[in-house]
Amino acid sequence: MSHDSTRRSFGASSGDGQAVPSLLSETDVYLFNEGTHVRLYQHLGAHPLVVDGQPGTYFAVWAPNAERVAVIGDFNGWDPGRHPLRPRGSSGIWEGFIPGVGHGALYKYRIVSRYHGYQVDKADPFGFYTETPPQTASIVWDLDYAWGDQEWMATRGAQRNTLDAPIAIYEVHLGSWMRVPEEGNRSLSYRELAPRLADYVTRLGFTHVEFLPVMEHPFFGSWGYLITGYFAPSSRYGTPQDFMYLIDYLHQRGIGVILDWVPSHFPADEAGLGFFDGTHLYEHADPRKGFHPDWNSYIFNYGRNEVRSFLLSNALFWLDRYHADGLRVDAVASMLYLDYSRREGEWIPNEYGGRENLEAISFLRRLNEEVYRHYPDVQTIAEESTAWPQVSRPTYVGGLGFGMKWDMGWMHDTLRYLSRDPIHRRYHHHELTFRMLYAFTENFVLPLSHDEVTHGKGSLLAKMPGDEWQKCATLRLLLGYMYAQPGKKLLFMGNEFGQWQEWNHDTSLQWDLLEQPWHQGIQRWVQDLNRLYRQRPALHQLDFDPAGFVWIEPGDAARSVLAFMRQDRDQDDLVVAAFNFTPVPRHNYILGVPRPGYWRELLNSDAVDYGGSGVGNLGGVTANPVPAHGHWRSITITIPPLGAVFFRHDSQSG
Repeated sequence: MSHDSTRRSFGASSGDGQAVPSLLSETDVYLFNEGTHVRLYQHLGAHPLVVDGQPGTYFAVWAPNAERVAVIGDFNGWDPGRHPLRPRGSSGIWEGFIPGVGHGALYKYRIVSRYHGYQVDKADPFGFYTETPPQTASIVWDLDYAWGDQEWMATRGAQRNTLDAPIAIYEVHLGSWMRVPEEGNRSLSYRELAPRLADYVTRLGFTHVEFLPVMEHPFFGSWGYLITGYFAPSSRYGTPQDFMYLIDYLHQRGIGVILDWVPSHFPADEAGLGFFDGTHLYEHADPRKGFHPDWNSYIFNYGRNEVRSFLLSNALFWLDRYHADGLRVDAVASMLYLDYSRREGEWIPNEYGGRENLEAISFLRRLNEEVYRHYPDVQTIAEESTAWPQVSRPTYVGGLGFGMKWDMGWMHDTLRYLSRDPIHRRYHHHELTFRMLYAFTENFVLPLSHDEVTHGKGSLLAKMPGDEWQKCATLRLLLGYMYAQPGKKLLFMGNEFGQWQEWNHDTSLQWDLLEQPWHQGIQRWVQDLNRLYRQRPALHQLDFDPAGFVWIEPGDAARSVLAFMRQDRDQDDLVVAAFNFTPVPRHNYILGVPRPGYWRELLNSDAVDYGGSGVGNLGGVTANPVPAHGHWRSITITIPPLGAVFFRHDSQSG
C-alpha cells in the first residue's frame, strides 16, 4: 500500500456515530495498529484543510488510555472545554476538525487519563514546528516548499551516495559552527548558514555534511540527542522551510546532507512523549527495559506496533519532506543489548535467556528494509560500538541492513596509539595494524567525531604529545592516515584546522586560529586530502573490498613505520601510502612495488605549505629492479618526521 499522497476522506464515523472530517482511512488505522505504517505524518498531527468551504485544521493524536482529549491553543484561550476530540473506534486515535484554526496557530493536547485522574498538556508528537525552547507548544504548519535540487536528487543514487563513491563527511553542530559575537554571540540561522557552510565545505572538498540532531530538543546542551519534537527541525534557527532551504542550497552546490537520528531514547520532559496518556505509551513500562541509566531518559518500546509505525514514519519523513541523503542512527549498541550499561539484576533477559533485544533487532531490520525500499539512493549509517556481526549486511543474509557502520575501534585504537610518546610507540604497533583483521567485515566509516573532543577529552590537536610543531605534525599524520585507510571519512568541525580548545556548544569555533600559519597549513592539508581522495579511484572505489588494499610493510614496529597500497577495481590506479610515527626522518626507506617506472609523490604532510619541515622526495622516485616485500621492484624513499606520503604510479613512464 502506497502512502505517497495524503487522503482527505471527510466522512469517517466517530465513536458517537457523527461524521468527522478525517485524513485517516480504515487502511491507515489498520497499518498503524499493525506497526507497518511508514507515512503517518500525512495523517496524524495537525493539518490545515478546507472542509465544505470552511478553512480550518484537522487534528489527530494517539492516546489509547485517555478518557478525554482536547486541543488547547491561542485560538481558544487554552480552554480544554472548547475543542474536544473524538475517538476513532478502538484505534486509540483521537481526531477532530476545528474551523478557523490555521497556519501559525499555537496548540497542545490536553489529555485526561483513565488512570489516577492524571491530566497533562502535551506537545504534538507529529508536530511539524514548535515554539522555541523553553516554550513547548506545537505550531500548526504546512510543509510546502519549492525545491530546486532536482538535478541532485536525480543523480545522487548513481554518483554521490553509492558505496564505491568518495564520501568525506563534515560533521556539524548547527548552533556552534559559527556565531555572531556582535549580536550577543547568537547562532546563525538556517538561511544564514546556507551560503557560508556551502562555500566552506566546497572549498575544503568534503562531499557531505552531517548535522548533529536538528529535531527539536528542549535542552541545548544535549546537542540534539534528547528529542521532544521528532518531526520538527529546531525553531532556534528558523522555520521548517528555512531548514529545507539550507538542504536545498547544499544540494544545489553538490553537497549531500546526512541527518543524525535518535530512535534509541527520548527525554522525560512533561510536554514530550514520556507517560503520554497517563501510561507508558511510547516507552517500555518496565524501567529495566524502558529507562536509560546513562542518560536519564526513556527507551522506546520497540515491541509495540504503534511505536514502530511512529519511528518508521519519522525516518522516512526526513528522507521524504526534507530530501535528506542519509540517516546516521545514534547509539545502536544501546538498542541491541538488554544489559547495556546495566548491572546484574537491572535487566530482563529475552525469551531465550539472552542479552539481545530481539524487538529492537527486528525494528532495525525493518527500518533499513523500508528506507532502502522507498529510497534506494540514500544510506543509513549505524553508530554501533561493539562487535555485533553483520551490522552493514543485508537483512536477507541475517544482517541488520545498514548501509555503513562507524568504525569506533579504529578511532579508539588510533587515538590511543597517537597519544603515546613516540619513543614508546614501537611497543604498541599492533594498535595500528589490528584494524586490518576486521576492516572488511563491515562497510566502515572512519570517524573522528564530536564524541572525541568533548567531556574533558580535549581537542584532537591537544591530544597529541610533544611541542606545538610535533602536535601539528601528528595531527596531519593522523588525518593522512585516515584518508589512506579503506573506509569512508568523517571529520568533526574544528578538527580540519586544528582547534586548540575542546568543543563547546555555547561558543563558536576558534576561527581566529586561521590567522596563524600552522592552522592554515592543517586546513590546506585537509583540503588537499579531500581533493586526492575524490580524484583517485584507488582511494575510494574499493573502500569496502579487500581487493583494494595491499600491505607493503605492516611490521616495522622498531621504526614505527607502516606502508600499504590502495588500488582501484581494474588496478589501473595504484597509490602507495607510507607513514612515519616518530619525529626521526626515515631516509632511504625501501618499499616493494608491483610496477616499474616513475612513482610520483602526490602529497607529503611535511611540506612547508602545511607547516612542515620540507623533508620529501623531490616530486617522486623511480622504481629499481631490487626485490622487496614480495615484489620484483622497489622504490627508495624518504618518509618525513611524523609524516605521511602518498605516491601514485605514473602509467606513462613504465
